[in-house]
Amino acid sequence: MIRLLIVDDHPIVRDGLRGVFAAEPDLTVVGEAADGAEAVRRAASADVVLMDLRMPGMGGVEAIKRLRETCPEVRVLVLTTFDTDSDVLPAIEAGATGYLLKDAPRDELLRAVRSAYRGESVLSPAVAGRLMGRVRRPADASLSKREREVLALVADGTTNREAAKRLFVSEATIKTHLLHIYDKLGVRDRAAAVGEAYKRGLLS
Repeated sequence: MIRLLIVDDHPIVRDGLRGVFAAEPDLTVVGEAADGAEAVRRAASADVVLMDLRMPGMGGVEAIKRLRETCPEVRVLVLTTFDTDSDVLPAIEAGATGYLLKDAPRDELLRAVRSAYRGESVLSPAVAGRLMGRVRRPADASLSKREREVLALVADGTTNREAAKRLFVSEATIKTHLLHIYDKLGVRDRAAAVGEAYKRGLLS
């Protein structure tokens, strides 16, 4: 019997997952947690932890790090809606056995749980694609001087139109720079780009 701990800050999500596993004779949900700290406290009773990433208080990545120290035998399968590099890489580096998105089909989720229990790495196709892209991306894919200027303006809350005026370029050019920035940083929006840039020391 594979014992599962469901970690998600949304009760409806936890209920839905519990329902998915209820009909499986080899799977049983032994507990639930609404944040990372609660997950760390309850993980000892589980074989596999289904871990959301973005939660109030202690998030998923920090919880995974703690579990590697306190319950190294417990497998952690990330189950989240986020698949950007800034979400995927820290979770895997922290020790997650697998990374699945919440829109995964039921059968894929069940296979992933059983694979994680066996210690096998599990990645959703979208996440695997992002990691392959990350590996193939040139090591020197750093931001250009102009991209850094655009990002600094974005970090200050400047709109695309205001940034275009400040840099004496068109608004379309600013949008193109932002798309290049997103690609290089592995993010999808302005806020994530700014956060990732601070994390990498590109902004001070």
